[in-house]
Amino acid sequence: MIRKTEGFQGQRMIVLPRNLLTAHCEQHPIMSALYITDIGYYPKARFHHRKRPQGAEQHILIYCTEGKGQVTIGGNSHVIRAGDCFLLPRNLDHEYRADIRDPWTIYWVHFLGTSTDSLVEMALKTWQDTKTNLKWSAQRIDFFDLCYNQLQRGNRPENLTGANMYLPAFLASCLYPEHTVTADRQHDVTDLAITYMKNNLHQMLTLQQIAAAVNLSQSHFSALFKNNTGISPIEYFNQMKIQDACQYLLFTTLRIKEIAAKLGMEDPYYFSRLFTKIMGVSPNQYREKKI
Repeated sequence: MIRKTEGFQGQRMIVLPRNLLTAHCEQHPIMSALYITDIGYYPKARFHHRKRPQGAEQHILIYCTEGKGQVTIGGNSHVIRAGDCFLLPRNLDHEYRADIRDPWTIYWVHFLGTSTDSLVEMALKTWQDTKTNLKWSAQRIDFFDLCYNQLQRGNRPENLTGANMYLPAFLASCLYPEHTVTADRQHDVTDLAITYMKNNLHQMLTLQQIAAAVNLSQSHFSALFKNNTGISPIEYFNQMKIQDACQYLLFTTLRIKEIAAKLGMEDPYYFSRLFTKIMGVSPNQYREKKI
């Protein structure tokens, strides 16, 4: 097997010293939850190949923007093409390689932190796979470059902190993009329902009305919506109303009953009780404190 022993023309890579991570990241109040251990960009990486029978100590995300490759994770193999992004959970056996004839160009990052196991688990559940396909976004590359360029300035604490504060934005653009090729019917229906709610904040919608707007039965819609958001449709709708109410309270002089009316609530006392339940303070307290 031909192996690439030197780098790739135009490559960028930073491997952070492990003692630096221990001293400055693992115990840091901000960075300990999520921090970079290695980061890089390999253009047209012919002969690029990695095999880790015991997995890596870190989680790895690889985003392919050109060419092709292959990845095997836990015994399952996938062809990787331009636009594909895949996750390698830590300590899970894997192997990946660039295609010989059409080698991939990849952006990659190794990361650790107290929140990362849960983050990766949620992402894999959302994708329902170890890979997804991303619609091109120049902003995603900008986020990567912000991480990389901060680290390239050196290992001073402010550079480490800056890079790792940009990392969630890069990961979010990969793990939870607004629109992906693999978006499924469940997410489409949830998005349609939320749009319908936004357009009708001035009304008191019922579950029946929202379900009818997306052409589903109440029971099916309610179960699907809660699976995607974690709460019921009416709870979500009420939270949206209260978010709107907060803006009225902070940026207008409307009275409580006038705000309630704008949100379709004829009873201002009901509005106040709902606001207090969701925000933890009454509408008047919220306005006075300018929370």
